[in-house]
Amino acid sequence: MSHPPPDVPSDDCLRSYNYLFSPDILRDKVAFITGGGSGIGFRIAEIFMRHGCQMVIASRNQQRLSDAAKKLIAATGQQCLALSLDVRDPQTITAAVDKALKTFGKIDILINGAAGNFLCAANSLSFNAYKTVIDIDTIGTFNVSKVMFEKYFRDHGGVIINITATLNYRGRMLQVHAGTAKAAVDAMTRHLAVEWGHNNIRVNSLAPGPISGTEGMRRLGGHQPDWDRNILGSPLQRLGNKTEIAHGALYLASPLASFVTGTVLVVDGGNWLTYANDSMKLLGIETYPSKL
Repeated sequence: MSHPPPDVPSDDCLRSYNYLFSPDILRDKVAFITGGGSGIGFRIAEIFMRHGCQMVIASRNQQRLSDAAKKLIAATGQQCLALSLDVRDPQTITAAVDKALKTFGKIDILINGAAGNFLCAANSLSFNAYKTVIDIDTIGTFNVSKVMFEKYFRDHGGVIINITATLNYRGRMLQVHAGTAKAAVDAMTRHLAVEWGHNNIRVNSLAPGPISGTEGMRRLGGHQPDWDRNILGSPLQRLGNKTEIAHGALYLASPLASFVTGTVLVVDGGNWLTYANDSMKLLGIETYPSKL
């Protein structure tokens, strides 16, 4: 069955939740999520906490993080630490990881969810804009993973989940910057899985499709022509929601995936297989000339 679980479009906690996994499947675990203050990262944090996990959410916006942490604690009763960092700056990452370890004594799961994206034709994309997306998505993922490895995972093992995308599977108009960045992260996933497996570290990617109630859909989806036709023409004929992505992450983080590493879990309802990549229509729509 393809009926989606309940979700809410805003960065608020679910009004109700029906457990499909054991409620204590992540009991006593600690997760560290970059980009955890909003969107998919927020819902992953909530679902993990509902399954017994203690949480660290981290990004550049401290106020957003603090507001998110209050909501998460109130809804789940678990601890949630909000820490400011910039994934492009290893010093801020190190400081945040040190604070998390001081608070919880360990970190079991890392979710690399920090990302940046916008619609822009390649010929309108500035050199700096392209570099900025690579710096956040690709280099940021490596920076956080390396700090976590050195600070804790090397000696204790752990799980890394990199949030990527399906943009690069067929090539997507107006997305050369994000598609390149996410393709590199998927490659990084495989390399790190090979190198760090003997440290008892599992590394996987999770690639969402078009997901309702996210900043990505607000920025990207609303500007694409014939969006309804593309969605209705996909195998499951609907958008996904944030809870469905969180369930994919929950599987990869849990003991159910104990022998899964170096792979990409695509959670997109089959959209990438059927998406109508109409170049002439897409080139004619309004895009955002990069200002970076």
